Amino acid sequence: MESLINCTEEQQPSSVMTNSWYNQEACRSQKAKCAGGFVLVHAGAGYHSESKAKEYKHVCKRACQRAVDQLRAGALAVEAVTAALVELEDSPFTNAGMGSNLNLSGEIECDASIMDGKSLHFGAVGAISGIKNPVLVASCLLTEAQKGKLSAGRIPPCFLVGRGAHDWAVGHGIPPCPSEKMATKFSLSAYKRNKRKMELAEKMDTGQNQAKKRRQSSENENGSGCLDTVGAVVVDSEGNVAAAVSSGGLAMKHPGRVGQAAHYGCGCWAENACNMNSYSTAVSTSGCGEHLIRTMLARECSAAMQSEDAHQALLEAMQNKFISSPFLASEDRVLGGVIVLRCCRCVEAQPSPNIQAAMVEFLWSHTTESMCVGYMSAQDSKAKTHISRLPPGTVPGQSLAIEGGVCRLMGMVD
Repeated sequence: MESLINCTEEQQPSSVMTNSWYNQEACRSQKAKCAGGFVLVHAGAGYHSESKAKEYKHVCKRACQRAVDQLRAGALAVEAVTAALVELEDSPFTNAGMGSNLNLSGEIECDASIMDGKSLHFGAVGAISGIKNPVLVASCLLTEAQKGKLSAGRIPPCFLVGRGAHDWAVGHGIPPCPSEKMATKFSLSAYKRNKRKMELAEKMDTGQNQAKKRRQSSENENGSGCLDTVGAVVVDSEGNVAAAVSSGGLAMKHPGRVGQAAHYGCGCWAENACNMNSYSTAVSTSGCGEHLIRTMLARECSAAMQSEDAHQALLEAMQNKFISSPFLASEDRVLGGVIVLRCCRCVEAQPSPNIQAAMVEFLWSHTTESMCVGYMSAQDSKAKTHISRLPPGTVPGQSLAIEGGVCRLMGMVD
């Protein structure tokens, strides 16, 4: 894996379990005038073919750059994470925004959510059609909620779905986009191919063959190739964290289905350090929405990050709260992935009272065949990208992989 920046001291991966590994990187630079912040993005936990690896990495690089540009301009974490998600949604290679999976009716319905670790406000949209960037609606919901109550003391919404979400978005200045313009050649061809498979299945006789076909259909619908939700986690120069996630959902899903990307505590989580928590944490998930909803994986992983050993804590959370969760005991394969960051101010003595430091630990873990990630600090000249894969011979949905790093952000105190 590429090092974070040139001053990185890289350690060799060490095996914690036969299906897990971890890379650690430490950054020690005091040349920057401002800590600026850090961003980690993902282009989904699923399957990323070697033929499309370049495109997935490229969109992750662009998303990181968009977020860092915002951070360098003084934007807060929420604004930076939104910018990263817009870039990921605009890519035709991701299952979010443009190029999303089509549902049974041949329409695109998207889910997205965002959480601000400073205010703890949350905004989400589910099964929304006709909006090019669902994350903008989620972000707008969060912003409006932060303004306080509506007229007559009404509580502002934090989660809208369907037509109501679309109309609210347009009413708040977000332009509509015809659903047909959001489809791509790839998403349309995949829909036609899946539709033919379903029509053939319906023609089969009842009985053993029909039962077998239902099992195969279920396996295809939940196959790791269809789980490429996108997301990002950010920490800004003030130490605030934010997280966001966006998805077009499973291919051939039932109209109106809402996945984990819109559910509170399931798609993303962000929480600044406080009296109860030593670390600020941010999480974004990807995978089979139903698995992630039933385990509330984003919030579980965030809580786990308060342990002293971040790597071990995430390993145990993925194993005990996800793969071996009693809520998923009937599942043969539990498919999902997370990106996580946690940060705190460094407590060691500084060479100058005018210099402050923030330690950022960032990790990703997945039970799917692969997961594409990118990361960048405001002190870096360009983003680093990586496609993490399960070790050879391991079984997706029953094994997990963990990788990540550590970065110290140095900056001048005003």
